[in-house]
Amino acid sequence: MKYLTGYPESLKAQVQQLQAEDRLGDMLLKKYPHGHGVRTDKALYDYVMALKDKFLRSSEPLSKIAFDSKLHVIANALGTHTTVSRVQGNKLKAKREIRVATLFREVPEEFLKMITVHELAHIKEKAHDKAFYKLCTHMEPRYHQYEFDLRVYLTHVDAAGKLDWPARA
Repeated sequence: MKYLTGYPESLKAQVQQLQAEDRLGDMLLKKYPHGHGVRTDKALYDYVMALKDKFLRSSEPLSKIAFDSKLHVIANALGTHTTVSRVQGNKLKAKREIRVATLFREVPEEFLKMITVHELAHIKEKAHDKAFYKLCTHMEPRYHQYEFDLRVYLTHVDAAGKLDWPARA
């Protein structure tokens, strides 16, 4: 239950019971019946930029958006946002990047949107504070529910492996 630390014991107990009864995966598939179609880095770039243009139009530009196969292994990060600074002449140039764990290639769109919104929010708000989560819920009103369900899915992945979400028809 490492992904659910900080949540009430009653919620953790429900997840444990579903897991013990081998019904956790079925519950997730029923709640989120389809995966998304964002499979390539180009498609991810277009998806992220559409959200950025809608909610953070005047924010700093992004130079790279990509799936990253190493992310889940390193410090249990599911996405990262980085700023790479370099000197160019007498100016300091900053390049912003968003990398999303490849785990998100084959999940429901709600989970992809949650991690995307999370990483986009870091463009404006660096810390995980009240302003950060307010921005997340502005971009996706069900952000907290999707985050919890994603954490439940990660619990399932650790115990029983990935789920096979069918693509939308």
